[in-house]
Amino acid sequence: MTEVTQQQEPTKESTPSPDQSREQSPLPELPPVSETALELEELHKQLDQTKDLLLRKAAEFENFKRRTENDVSALMRRASEDIIRNILPVVDDFERSLKASKSGSDAETLLRGVEMIYQKFMKTLESLGVTPLETIGNEFNVDFHDALLQVPRTDIPPQTIVEEVEKGYRYNDRVIRHAKVIVSTTPPAEAPQAN
Repeated sequence: MTEVTQQQEPTKESTPSPDQSREQSPLPELPPVSETALELEELHKQLDQTKDLLLRKAAEFENFKRRTENDVSALMRRASEDIIRNILPVVDDFERSLKASKSGSDAETLLRGVEMIYQKFMKTLESLGVTPLETIGNEFNVDFHDALLQVPRTDIPPQTIVEEVEKGYRYNDRVIRHAKVIVSTTPPAEAPQAN
């Protein structure tokens, strides 16, 4: 037995009145399903293309970063090689000096040889951009000097460098080692003596 359901025809009571039909807004007309599906498919294609482009750009950036790091590393190695190449002649001079001292050269000749090597080494450093800081007689400056001690002096103004304990150096325009110095200060006033 099968039940058959019949649809009931709308009665006059269920038909909306003209006042009721004005209150209900008409539904917007929807595009056919096939057009919406095509638009959705097109949006998915664009999304996939954008993802692919983004992944490619990320990979290109990683490759660029790796190449840049390799270039900087190679540049640093070449710069170090240049420095070493400039210092090697000084090392050769030291070796010759040590060999001469073992063969019985007198102390004065050895001292002159070491002084010449020192001058050559300082010229090499200067050619690389390294220069010593001027200290003695100059005013103390925290940007260039480290004060190890203050000594009372009346013959020179306070905060004047009177002695250099360790030389400071500048590489191009940057201080790479502060000079360690002794600085003058005003002598303390003498206490009155008791009678």
